[in-house]
Formats: sequence, C-alpha cells, structure tokens
Amino acid sequence: MTLSDADILVRVRARLGDTPPARIGVAVSGGGDSVALMHILSRCFDAGTVQLHVATVDHGLRSEAAVEAQAVAQLAGQMGLPHNTLHWTGWNHSGNLQDQARKARYRLLHEWAEPLNLDMVALGHTADDQAETVLMRLARASGVDGLAAMPMQCTLFGLKVIRPLLDLTRQDLRDYLTGHDIGWAEDPSNDDTRFDRVRARAALALLEPLGLTAQALVDVAGNMADARAALDHATHRAACELMQIDGGDIVLDAHGVRKLPTEIARRLLVGAICWIGGAQHPPRRAPVLDALAAIRAGRGMTLAGCRLLCGGSTIRLCREYAAVRDLRVPARHCWDRRWRLIGEPEPESCLAALGPKGLAQCPDWRAAGRPRAALMATPGLWHGGRLIAAPLAGWPQGWQIQMSGSRDTFLSSLLSH
Repeated sequence: MTLSDADILVRVRARLGDTPPARIGVAVSGGGDSVALMHILSRCFDAGTVQLHVATVDHGLRSEAAVEAQAVAQLAGQMGLPHNTLHWTGWNHSGNLQDQARKARYRLLHEWAEPLNLDMVALGHTADDQAETVLMRLARASGVDGLAAMPMQCTLFGLKVIRPLLDLTRQDLRDYLTGHDIGWAEDPSNDDTRFDRVRARAALALLEPLGLTAQALVDVAGNMADARAALDHATHRAACELMQIDGGDIVLDAHGVRKLPTEIARRLLVGAICWIGGAQHPPRRAPVLDALAAIRAGRGMTLAGCRLLCGGSTIRLCREYAAVRDLRVPARHCWDRRWRLIGEPEPESCLAALGPKGLAQCPDWRAAGRPRAALMATPGLWHGGRLIAAPLAGWPQGWQIQMSGSRDTFLSSLLSH
C-alpha cells in the first residue's frame, strides 16, 4: 500500500513529540532515505517554529561524493536550509573501513552540531535498515539488547540522535521522492557483497517465502525493545537497593548481588563498569559472566579498565590504575571524564593518577577508608613531578577534587543503555 504524503508527515511529526526541539540537525548523504528525511522535515513544521540545519559527511572515499554533497547543498538551499559539508581524512587504509567511517561520521556530526546548539541530529535509517540490523545480530547470537536493534532516540559518541523514519520503508521514501520529482544518489557500496549489510539485504529477499519478512524482523526489534526496558527497570530497582557511591567507586552489597538473577546482575555490573570506565561500548557478555562467576566465588578481577574487589560483605568497583597510569591533563581540565580540581592551580600543574609513588606520600591514606588499589587510580595534583595534593587519599593540602556525576546519574544511566 502506497502511503500518502499526509500519512508520512503525520508519522514523522509524531516521532518528534508534542513539543519538538527548537533546533534539529539533519544528516543527509544524498541517498534516497536521507534526502527524503530532509524534505519531509522541511514540511513538518510551521515556518519559524523549528530551525533545521543540514550536514553532509564526505568520507573522501569516492570521487562522486563531492558532487553528491554539492547536490544536497543545492537542494537544501532551495528549501531555505543552511548546509555544511564535513570532510573525513582519517582513514589509513587499514582495519574495518565501515566501522571507522561510522565512528568518524558521528564524531564530525557532533563537532558540527555542538557550536550550533542543535538539540539533536536526525538520521535517515528506515524499517529496512532495522530489519537488516536484526538479521545481522541474529547471526552473532545477540541477546535482548542486540535484537532490540536501533532505538528511535539515543546518544552515539556524545551525539543525541533521532531516527524518525524507522517505521517507513525505503520504497515508501522513494515513492515520496518520485511524487515530488526529487532525485537522489545511489551509493555503489550498497551493492558490494563484501559488506555484511548488503548480504543481509539479499538474504532477506530469500527468507520472505518462510514468513521471515522485513516487517517481522522490525516487530522482533520492537518486542525486544520492550523486554529490554523491563530488564532495565529491574536492574534500576536492584541498584537502588544494593548500591552506594564511595569516593567515585561503586560499592555493592555482595549477598544481594549473588541472589540476583544472572541477567540482572550482569546488567548491573555492565552499567557500573561503563559508568566508572567510560567505555563507549559495554564489555562483551562472556568476560562479564566470568566476572560474575568470580564475584560469586568471592574473587576479584580486572575488566574493561575497572577493578572488581571482593571484601567481606561488599563488592567494590573502582578504576584500574593501569588504565589511567599515563593519563595527565592540565590541572584546570577534567581528568578521566569525571574529576575536576576546585580552585586556581599554577599553570604548569597537572592532574595525574597517584599510583604507588603518590600514595606513599599520603601518610593518612588508610583513614580514607578505601582500598589501596582504588586510591592509586584516583587523581592527585602534581607540579614538576612533585605531588602537591591528594584530596581523595586524605592529603588535601587545602585543595578539593570534585566528581562529576552522582548516585542519581548512575541510576539514570541504567535506564538508557
């Protein structure tokens, strides 16, 4: 069934909520999906209510890309929308090209969106993209989170994104563009069978006679997203009952954690590790399950830049010293994403991990009530190789170091993985 323009506009407009953001970025490659997204969004709002800004990322991998970016700029100009072309020059011709290009794309979009004060950036992923993602993740034996596939809204590499076309198909959008006499570019990589997504697209066509249609896989993603929300809620509730913050460490009630269902305990552990270590991606399932087995046996271990310390009735998760041993920043800067010095230090001073050398200069570190392993990975104020202060290890010398984030921010993070 062909959707009318009115149907498409209503669906997309609904995805942006009753009170849409005031400033929205639109990522437009020049392909049919993103060109349709730009045109649809330009028609969704009354003049002056929402500002749209358009960006095209030229990865520098095809000679045609510059021409396609110029075509997007011209079309955006006809709609009265400002446009920027963002250039990636970072590929060294080694490693996973698609993964590197994806990360670079989001980094460039973030750097573009931030000075424009954009509330979010809209991406042109469709129901077909969602179905292909589910199929690829089935092949990797993904769990609930993986099969929930792409959420409507999330944060990627610091960039808040929205995918308002997820319940529309590529054909819906091409029919829309054809009806408005708008052209689009075809990326030849969409037919390159070296890429998993292209092979998944071909496999979907073969699976349709079995009833495994794109829509069925989209429905699976929706069902798994509902299941993920329920698991997140249960994890949040467990954290409220079992968790405290101590000097930046997460301290869990060991008996309570050992009684939790494995999946809830795993999620709680992953959330704590990501909050402390700052990983962009959660650690893989197998090592997390190994960590849970160690915890249940009363043993500690290291995982993803964090130490898990088992002691009596508690499980303490803290930063691993080896992960921050070489991290030095000017004293006015944020250290390890979480710590800031309060006050006006000397320009040449820096924040760096205490380590064994620094901790040895803190005579009362035991009074801080935290294990030696945890304190070694905390920041101290240094000047010319000399320790000036270690506020978190009981040697403040008149200085304070403040953590960004709190128990509430950690609890909130469990609901948005």
